Amino acid sequence: MRKKKIVPIIAASALAVCMVLASDAGNAWAYFTTNTNAYGGHALSLADEVTNVEEGFNFEDWVKNVTVTNTAGGDVYVRARVYSGSRYAEYLAYEGEGWGTAQADGYFYYNNIVAAGEATSPLKVMVKGIPENTDADEFNIAVVYETTPVQYDAAGEPFADWDLALEEKGAGEAEKGGNS
Repeated sequence: MRKKKIVPIIAASALAVCMVLASDAGNAWAYFTTNTNAYGGHALSLADEVTNVEEGFNFEDWVKNVTVTNTAGGDVYVRARVYSGSRYAEYLAYEGEGWGTAQADGYFYYNNIVAAGEATSPLKVMVKGIPENTDADEFNIAVVYETTPVQYDAAGEPFADWDLALEEKGAGEAEKGGNS
C-alpha cells in the first residue's frame, strides 16, 4: 500500500517542477528571439562637445561617408572604427585621403592633425560584392570615432596619446601651478 501512495506524490511533484520550469521558458524564448533596429547616432563627450561627425549612406552606391569636424579650441587627432557584424565584414573596403589602413586595434587613423574649425576628409566605407537579395533595411554599418588633444614631446614634436585620461577637478579645488 505504501507504493500506491508514493507514486501519485512523485508524479505530482514532477508535474509541479515541469510547470515551474515551463513558466520561465516563455521569458527565455522572448529574450532570445526579440530584436530591434536603431537608426541615427548620438555623440558622447566627457566635456563640452569638441567634435561633430557627419555620416551619410548612399544605398545606390553602397558607400558610407564619414567626416569628423573639430569644434574644440585646440588641435586634435582623430581615429575611427567601423562595425558591421561578421555577416558583412568581408564585403567592406575603405579609402579616404589622409586616412591610413586599419591598424591591429581595428582603428583607421587620420594621418593629419585636425585644427580647430577644420574637418577630416571623408572616410569612405564601401560595400563591394554584397549579394543582390540583401535587404537594405537590415544592413547596418556603425562607426565609432575618437579624438584626443595633440600632445608635444620635449623636442616640440606632436604626438597622439590615446590613453590620455582626463582629470576632474572637484568643487573648490584650485588649479595647480603658480606660487603658494
